[in-house]
Amino acid sequence: MTHTDNAPLRLRSVLYMPGANERALEKARDLPADALILDLEDAVAPAAKQEARERVCALAAEGVYGARTVAIRANGIGAEWHEADIAAACAAGPDAILVPKVSSAQEVLDLEFSLSAYGAPEHTKLWAMLETPQAALDAYQICSASERLTVLVMGTNDLLKELYAVSVPGRGPLLTGLSLCLLGARAAGKMIVDGVYNDVKDPEGFGAECLQGKQLGFDGKTLIHPGQVDICNTVFSPSAAEIEHANKVIAAFEEAEAAGSGVVTVDGRMIENLHVESARRVLSLAG
Repeated sequence: MTHTDNAPLRLRSVLYMPGANERALEKARDLPADALILDLEDAVAPAAKQEARERVCALAAEGVYGARTVAIRANGIGAEWHEADIAAACAAGPDAILVPKVSSAQEVLDLEFSLSAYGAPEHTKLWAMLETPQAALDAYQICSASERLTVLVMGTNDLLKELYAVSVPGRGPLLTGLSLCLLGARAAGKMIVDGVYNDVKDPEGFGAECLQGKQLGFDGKTLIHPGQVDICNTVFSPSAAEIEHANKVIAAFEEAEAAGSGVVTVDGRMIENLHVESARRVLSLAG
């Protein structure tokens, strides 16, 4: 296991690494991503599936990626490689097993059973991709189906395809689906990370989409290129101004409590308990 149980999970930058690319997997040891998804699905051709599975599971079992959270993405339910992927990943014992195109609570329960049946250690959690209209409409039922399910991952490319929508700046066609999945995840108390940005040569567009994801409420973003990691980490980390404001809010609230005052203002704005909770979350993320 690479992620320590007593440390809060941080998923600002979640980088997909192709399971068939030995050189890329080796380079990932030095990348500053918070999490790595060792991919056996889209990034691996059918003829390379078995070799990629063996390589990825060996790396996960050896714990070569240090403090990074490590997930293995299996092929989806119904794919011919799915069962072998799940069995091998359970034996390897990564931090998580990610399954694409999860569209119902029953599928989550079936996956939970499979992890137990194949002897996955307790620390190996289930992550699920939300990337269909049905998943967006049933997001809360999916997110709350199992305690072992801890993280939801948006599959925005597939969702866009199934909506017959067009990819545009600002992601207008996707906002309803993104919001439904966010609502479901938050109502269930789960983490959720945004989908990928496809143009690796457009850092400005990527940064803008990271900021949008942060403003919507995502915990972080999935990435397809190492060059996206630093921008993503910066955007999803509290800024110096946010940290300063959080400290002011907490200090003012504690001072008012000590003085027995029921009214607290910071920079001319009324402060309530909910603002203090948000401030403490900012400082926790900064830490």
